Amino acid sequence: MSAPEPRPRVAVFAPHPLLTVTLEREGEEREQVHFHPGGQGVWVSRMLANMGAEPVLCGFLGGERKLVRTLAASGCYVTDRRSGERQLLALTLSDPPSRHELDELFSLTCAQALSCGWLVVTNPMPGESLPIELYGDLVADARAGGCRTLVDLSSPRLESALRGEPDLVKLNDWELAEFVRGPVSEPDQLHAAANALRERGARAVVVTRGARPGLLLDGDQVFALTPPRLEHGFREGCGDAMLGALAGSWARGDSLQRAVVVGAAAGAANFLRHGLGSASRETVETLTDSVSLRSLAGSSLPSL
Repeated sequence: MSAPEPRPRVAVFAPHPLLTVTLEREGEEREQVHFHPGGQGVWVSRMLANMGAEPVLCGFLGGERKLVRTLAASGCYVTDRRSGERQLLALTLSDPPSRHELDELFSLTCAQALSCGWLVVTNPMPGESLPIELYGDLVADARAGGCRTLVDLSSPRLESALRGEPDLVKLNDWELAEFVRGPVSEPDQLHAAANALRERGARAVVVTRGARPGLLLDGDQVFALTPPRLEHGFREGCGDAMLGALAGSWARGDSLQRAVVVGAAAGAANFLRHGLGSASRETVETLTDSVSLRSLAGSSLPSL
């Protein structure tokens, strides 16, 4: 009998898990109310677990799998999907943490990151609720201890994290445009902006553009990343599912290039589902055959 596949442990910095309440219609007369933990870090963690990793979610309250708790309150949102579209009905967010709460979360996250050897850093909600310098300090401390660090942050938290030289920055094109404060719609603009992240400290960069080909910078190599072509689905949470699957694949020992393909497949699998970060590993691995990762020479950039 073969031994079970080892489950790599991955710490996820998710300061504000949320309670999500969703109204749905099932059939013509039946309605359902669903309660789930949610938020960027929770969806990343859920996909990590589905891909065979063991996430350790570090946040103030709530979440799935393992959780590092403090006593600060979290937030909640209510959405109505009875029409087939997502409509936000109500949203309440937590107050900023006290200094003692923040110290506890930071120290526990660092300890878990060093124990796991892998750390994923996600945004707070609201974005301005934590000190900007925290992100750079967290990435720097984790990497100093030999921990691989992946970040999916928007500006100005991204700029702070770059001080710590993360192993991977994953972001979408509008977040990249915000970072460079300029357009990235043309291939040469996209490549130049991604290179700017490398120059500021990122070891590798993945840029997604929805259904359009994205970009991977891995060392001196540049790749076009093309996801499966799909028409009808739900875009919310696709980037978080991608990051979770990417981190899980990389932590299991796959190359970064293979992990990016697995991540793109997970994003596509999420697009096909109502549940965020809930795609099965079997579905994700089947969809990898529909993901293209092709090497680009400098003259090939206009073909993106």
